Amino acid sequence: MKKIKRVLISLFDKSKILKSIDVFKKYNIEIISTGGTKDFLVKNGCEVKSIEEITTYPSILGGRVKTLHPKIFGGLLYRSDNLDDIADLQKFDIVSIDMLVVDLYPFEETIKTTSDENKIIEKIDIGGVSLIRASAKNYKNVFVVSSMDSLDKAISIIDIKNGYTDINDRILFAKKAFRTTSHYEMLISNYFNEQAEPINESVEGLVNLFQSSKKLRYGENPHQKAEFFGNLNEAVEQLSGKELSYNNLLDVDAAINLINEFKETSFGIIKHNNACGFASDKSLLKAWNKALAGDPISAFGGVLVTNSNLDKDVCNEIDKLFFEIIIAPSYDKTALEILKRKKNRIILMKKNTNLQKDMYKTVLNGILFQERDFITDGETLVNVSQKKPSKKQMEDLLFASKICKHTKSNAIVLASDKQLIGSGCGQTSRVDALKHAISKANQFDLDLNNSVMASDAFFPFPDCVEIASKSGVSAVIQPGGSKNDNLSIDFCDKNNLTMVFTKTRHFKH
Repeated sequence: MKKIKRVLISLFDKSKILKSIDVFKKYNIEIISTGGTKDFLVKNGCEVKSIEEITTYPSILGGRVKTLHPKIFGGLLYRSDNLDDIADLQKFDIVSIDMLVVDLYPFEETIKTTSDENKIIEKIDIGGVSLIRASAKNYKNVFVVSSMDSLDKAISIIDIKNGYTDINDRILFAKKAFRTTSHYEMLISNYFNEQAEPINESVEGLVNLFQSSKKLRYGENPHQKAEFFGNLNEAVEQLSGKELSYNNLLDVDAAINLINEFKETSFGIIKHNNACGFASDKSLLKAWNKALAGDPISAFGGVLVTNSNLDKDVCNEIDKLFFEIIIAPSYDKTALEILKRKKNRIILMKKNTNLQKDMYKTVLNGILFQERDFITDGETLVNVSQKKPSKKQMEDLLFASKICKHTKSNAIVLASDKQLIGSGCGQTSRVDALKHAISKANQFDLDLNNSVMASDAFFPFPDCVEIASKSGVSAVIQPGGSKNDNLSIDFCDKNNLTMVFTKTRHFKH
């Protein structure tokens, strides 16, 4: 533990600092501050020592140089366990600084509101960034607050620990500090390198994700550390239950992406990022029953998701199943009472916000970026068989295709009457995926006669269409694009099947 004896405060936005002053006074923490911040604090009744008193040097160049002085950086960078550093402090009359609170010039806001080059250049913070980097580097001795967003938490830590901080506190805030300066430098770099073009939104989005984080219980397995970066509250509000885990978050993401595809009342059951049950119906209760019937065994311990308000009648039914998470846009009061009977059950309310359009994945010590797959099949459908699909078949084909889009490749989805009746996901061959889907339907006595089949990619050979036809499938939806498309089309024409092309592949790895 390290006691905070002295804090340096340098702020652009001074509106949030006053509520922290009482804590500084409570623990006799001396305040050092720069010109504008000092005047603001003194005006509000605070006792403050100015930077000029420490450095014996005035602010110069219109305020461009205030804190860049050995007596300031020496106080931030000295090592308390290094005898030579301690000797230097005594020799040059340098006081140690145990805490830094800095709010950088608003460069990002400035470039959004003006094109005046002089105003933009003057909002490039030099001293603030240098102070943050020095303090974060010396986290063993300095507690650094690099933005006003972190101030309340920092002050709470100091108050709880009676004027002290521990090494874990200082490391956590140092991490945030370097993320702050990294983001700040990226914005400046983009401004200079791409003044004629907009900032690369994908890069900016990735950097923004790292502005806040939350440690998770563990990763995919208990021996793996895990952390979530971003603002979860933008997508969902947790109403009850234990904290979300790494695997929970993956399933919630998969569930929300899938349910966003459907406007009609729908219910889904997600297991390991894939739908094991899904149905649409005018009645939410019927949609639930149909979804559960698709695979009642896999549904155990799954994630439930719907796009409709949950009422008492539906919750009485779903409460019979053990599940980890439920996601809905709203809940009746009585429905919540039923769901909350199990205290660890996670209840989430989905907000009316779209998920980010940018997607990232780490590979080979690097990062892959791609845009989210927003194409919905139905916009570019082409009937390629002699037999055209009926209205009911077309509804089922589009239903199956939406689920297939969100199923791990290689993927095959079988559906009937807007009910998922079988799926093969993550298989190494499309034939294996189909056989798995058929076996699932048969396992639960689901009728394959006049069902439809969706594939996430084209059929290189007609074997899948032949197998599906023998099992009762009457219509097929697939991207098309194989040099052997004609073989599958010819089989459909000879066997009275319908086939439509989406012209869009939906691989998901």
